[in-house]
Amino acid sequence: MATTSLFDQIHRDGPPGPLTGVRVLDLSAYIAGPYGCTLLADQGATVLKVEPPAGDNLRQYPSTLPSESRAFLGVNRSKRGIVLDLKDQAQHAQLLRLVREADVLVHNFRPSVPARLGIDFERLSAFNPRLVYCAVSGYGERGPMREKAGYDQVLQAMTGMCALQGKRSGPPEIIYGSVVDYYAAALVASGVTAALYERERSGVGQFVGVSLLRAALTMQSARLVWVEGEALDIGRDMRSGGVTGIHPAKEGYLYLSANTARFWQALCRLTGLDALADDPRYASVKLRAQHAGEILPRLHEALQAHTAMQWEEIFGDAVPCAAARKIEDMFQHPQVHAEQMIGEVAHPVVGKYQNVTRPIVYGRTPGPEPFAAPTLGQDNALL
Repeated sequence: MATTSLFDQIHRDGPPGPLTGVRVLDLSAYIAGPYGCTLLADQGATVLKVEPPAGDNLRQYPSTLPSESRAFLGVNRSKRGIVLDLKDQAQHAQLLRLVREADVLVHNFRPSVPARLGIDFERLSAFNPRLVYCAVSGYGERGPMREKAGYDQVLQAMTGMCALQGKRSGPPEIIYGSVVDYYAAALVASGVTAALYERERSGVGQFVGVSLLRAALTMQSARLVWVEGEALDIGRDMRSGGVTGIHPAKEGYLYLSANTARFWQALCRLTGLDALADDPRYASVKLRAQHAGEILPRLHEALQAHTAMQWEEIFGDAVPCAAARKIEDMFQHPQVHAEQMIGEVAHPVVGKYQNVTRPIVYGRTPGPEPFAAPTLGQDNALL
């Protein structure tokens, strides 16, 4: 057994980040918990991913890479990794030794599971009173659904997101991209850092609870407003309608937003639809939505003069817009390059690959360089 602390052995070199020195145990799987820990790693924390012998289930997701899951690589950057079977007494004891040295522990077990595994908050905080203990669940720690397994698209369907994403009078539609999971990950990172900040004053850690249900409702806060006295079943769709949306061009599709008077005037001028600009029937976003049947045919005809990419150039800063691109186009996009959002890392199995680097820019404490997601059990030899 190593005499030097595992966290000391995997300490990150390079420029400090705002969370440099913070030690995180990531026992979570899939996206919400793991990516929350990745966001902590992006800010300089040393993150140790602890997987069961079968590994994080995300490793098994479909992927066009022959040797590793693309999703796992993208979700778990800048972590080291070990495998522990928490049902094995000796390996459970190894985890407890790591808990004594850790600042943060994150898991996404259902609420009744941690106690069965001997890793519930009450037990671990007795080992380490300064521990910030973050539990990610589907539905929270209480209530009739607490033990149900929660997944991104299940919560989308449950909380009205799919109904509102679908076309009016059409069937519900999924929002792809795991938006609930990724928002929950942001709540994990912000909740943990807030608890760490409070610990600096109190000297004591605490329980932090994040659920997919909370994430799904929190990200719809502008819809979840029910004023006393008004009917419950009212329109909560926030789409502007009318001009705002995706439109066909000569080649490709273009998203346009012309909600302000200035942008509406510029859109009319640059598309040759000057007569619409001063028409009082179209003087507001609401009026333009009401008269979309009159405006859109003329706008679509005008947009056929150029491709979506050409319109981007023509509109420039005058009209908020974007040609509808593929995600692959972001690897070479000049703005992405200018902001250094994509970097290259080396993986022992996959080889070199490009990935997101840092989601936040810090002027004085940029943090160490990102590195590849861990292979299964890569650091067990250090235990």
